[in-house]
Amino acid sequence: MSDYGPPTHSHEARFNEEGATFAVRGADAPDLTTGVAAIRNVVQTLPLKPGVYRMQDVNGDVLYVGKARALKNRVSNYMQIDRLTNRIRRMVSQTRSMTIVTTNNEAEALLLEAQLIKRYRPAYNVLLRDDKSFPFILLRGDQQFPRIQKHRGARRAKGDYYGPFASAGSVNNTLNALQKLFLLRSCTDGFFKTRDRPCLLYQIKRCSAPCVGRIDEPGYAELVSDAKDFLAGKATDVQARLGAEMEVAAAAMDFERAVVLRDRLKALTFIQGTQFINAEGIGDADIFAMACKEGVVGIQAFFIRGGQNWGHRSFFPSHVQDVPEDEVLTSFLTQFYEEVPPARTVFVDRELPDRDALAEAFASQAGRKVELSVPQRGTRRRLLDQAKRNAQEALERRLAESTTQARLLREVAELFDLPEPPDRIEVYDNSHIQGTNALGAMVVAGPEGFRKGQYRKFNIKGNEARTDDDFGMMREVFRRRFARQLEEAPDRDAVGKDGATWPDLVLIDGGRGQLKSARAVLEELGIEDVCMVGVAKGPHHGRDGREVFHMLDGREFQLPVNAPVLFYLQRLRDEVHRFAIGAHREKRAKAIGASPLDEVPGIGPARKKALLMHFGTGRAVRNASLEDLQQAPGVSGAVAQTVYDFYHARQ
Repeated sequence: MSDYGPPTHSHEARFNEEGATFAVRGADAPDLTTGVAAIRNVVQTLPLKPGVYRMQDVNGDVLYVGKARALKNRVSNYMQIDRLTNRIRRMVSQTRSMTIVTTNNEAEALLLEAQLIKRYRPAYNVLLRDDKSFPFILLRGDQQFPRIQKHRGARRAKGDYYGPFASAGSVNNTLNALQKLFLLRSCTDGFFKTRDRPCLLYQIKRCSAPCVGRIDEPGYAELVSDAKDFLAGKATDVQARLGAEMEVAAAAMDFERAVVLRDRLKALTFIQGTQFINAEGIGDADIFAMACKEGVVGIQAFFIRGGQNWGHRSFFPSHVQDVPEDEVLTSFLTQFYEEVPPARTVFVDRELPDRDALAEAFASQAGRKVELSVPQRGTRRRLLDQAKRNAQEALERRLAESTTQARLLREVAELFDLPEPPDRIEVYDNSHIQGTNALGAMVVAGPEGFRKGQYRKFNIKGNEARTDDDFGMMREVFRRRFARQLEEAPDRDAVGKDGATWPDLVLIDGGRGQLKSARAVLEELGIEDVCMVGVAKGPHHGRDGREVFHMLDGREFQLPVNAPVLFYLQRLRDEVHRFAIGAHREKRAKAIGASPLDEVPGIGPARKKALLMHFGTGRAVRNASLEDLQQAPGVSGAVAQTVYDFYHARQ
């Protein structure tokens, strides 16, 4: 990731060099005096300009990313030890070097700070712990009959994007309603081009079937225009137009069209009843409210576009202890809008010191003016109060869940003789059918629940044994997982390149044999401090909830069927089983759709399709002569020679 905008001046090389000098002189253990000395040496040459600074430890890992209106003044504060919180003192004691980048203004510094926090995930920054991108609705703009679809990720396709939606459920509900209302196609281009009769969506009145000519291009363009008006907040205009068209159709005794228009009006009324909220005169707005309790921060976000409620989501940022509330919200907003385009209006529940700089930064991202305000009265205030109530309720639920989770983790620690409640639990399972499409799966859980961003799949390569050998598969999975951890982060408190840390507890879906296989691998790697437990089905294959737990010392035991800790461990086992089966099915589906032509270099989808259409099967292509290959439509002499040489060289 490149730094935002051209910095006016960079001290990066100089301060990296000076920081390295302090790393040599200072001890490896955290030392407050050495950290202050490293910062003091940096401050001597800092300008009174806006910019971003990174504080780094003895290994060069980023501890903290901060922005400043005046770098010299801001960084100097870290030398006033008596005024620092305990958390910041720990950070200073670990600091051995700094990297400085000056910017043209404070808004640029805010944007650069958000980019660097996302890039480095520093231990002392407030972090937005949500690794899922937001879904959007995409109305394609590069097709004769535009497709409407759900979209995540980079917005590379041409068309109009509407969002963000708070969840996949919100966008799916809206898409279903839009299909009923505007009859736009949702099928892929490949499906669209091969139709010779309408599909089921046409029969249930969710598509106008442009694929087979049931609607012409001007008529479909009118539907697209109505959909754009609706998504832009002009639902009243669409409703009036549909009502007028229905009256005209009824007067002309075209009752079939009148019924279709009536059904579309009913769908529109339903959408208005479920998605429209009292947001008159607001248009597009994002609303954020924050609640704090017991060192936990909850932020509630409402998304309103064109007066429509596109859902709400709760966020619980991490690393918020001893951080002022306005700083937490500011950091959250900058990271949130790193991926999501800001609305024209952003409402927050408190005054922020950096409000003007935030508004300027968001405006530069959006390419238009963005208003950031704290509403005081009227509809806007009512919406903000609603968001505040939701934030408080979500935080209460979070605290209740964390209390229950903490109690369960304490029981897990007592059950398996762990020194303290586990922070990272890894659960493993394998999946295959008679050795085909074999893979291993790992899921990760912690005090906050499942960490889905840390889930991993392992395609079994047969390095340890046959792919139908469950014990050999488990050995291969463990060797790859822990050999990589040893290489990237051998220290038990270190973090690997993909964010993986050492587990406090490993659960294996299997009995004594699976456990011995995993143990043998770790012993070979010299790892002896990882607690591993095998979770096997009981005598009735787990139907009675009587799982058998196998310990490394040979002990076996069962838990009472109504024990809460048993339910928790079963939930972990069921999650890895679900993940493994899902990954296996996905791999198997890809294998079923694979073609022998996939292996031929230089053969893309179009030529592969041309060859299969001409010869019928992949086997016929393989057995064809060079002359026959040259006769296939769309296949040049060079391509025919490539295919022929590929198959005959292997014989």
